[in-house]
Amino acid sequence: MKKLVFDYEMRLSFSAPVTDHRFQLRCIPSTGPRQQVIDVEVKIQPETELETTIAFVDNAHIHKEAYKPLYRFNSALTIPGPNVEAMIAVCRERLAALPSDATPVQQAAEVMDEVYKAFVYTPGSTTIRTTAEQALAQRKGVCQDYAHVMLSVCRHVGLTARYIAGLLGGEGATHAWVEVYQDGRWVGLDPTHNRLVDDSYITIAHGRDYRDCMLDIGIFSGYNVQQSQWVNASVHEQVA
Repeated sequence: MKKLVFDYEMRLSFSAPVTDHRFQLRCIPSTGPRQQVIDVEVKIQPETELETTIAFVDNAHIHKEAYKPLYRFNSALTIPGPNVEAMIAVCRERLAALPSDATPVQQAAEVMDEVYKAFVYTPGSTTIRTTAEQALAQRKGVCQDYAHVMLSVCRHVGLTARYIAGLLGGEGATHAWVEVYQDGRWVGLDPTHNRLVDDSYITIAHGRDYRDCMLDIGIFSGYNVQQSQWVNASVHEQVA
């Protein structure tokens, strides 16, 4: 178990005055099967600054959750095309070589390794609308793309998998990974780093893909206005 302190800071700037600004920010983790959130502090500016959250994370004692079949099927950003279908075929061969009693997590680890090897981590190469097929076709992307491709493959080799948006120590921004359902529990795998999720990860949201887990969304009115967004997220362990 780890006690993690999470700081999330976002600044929105506009090149000219705006009106009717509506903005939703979902960045506070919630208590769930693998973490307990305490001491949440929120500040907003004007007259606001920073949000600090402390979470106890314990992957060794994940609580059980009810099975949800929707995580077995395609979602908008994970529909396979020729490139993902080719990876599905490769992964089916890898899974066929595993012992017959291989667990869902062991099978998912094979998929994760294949996804990890297929990508070059390249910030700015994709957008929030990029699909798994588009990202894999260019063989570059960010954590969201790694997760979407892994989700697509997992679901087509018989695994139940969902998208996770959250934080990881040392990243400086939000992160995304995958959870696979095994024996009543969701177990995390991080295809961006090709490893199992440990107690350094904080979960904020889960869903079928990124579209279910958007951390911020908004709209504003104005004439010839440009919006810029700055985000800084940090996670560190509190030992005392």
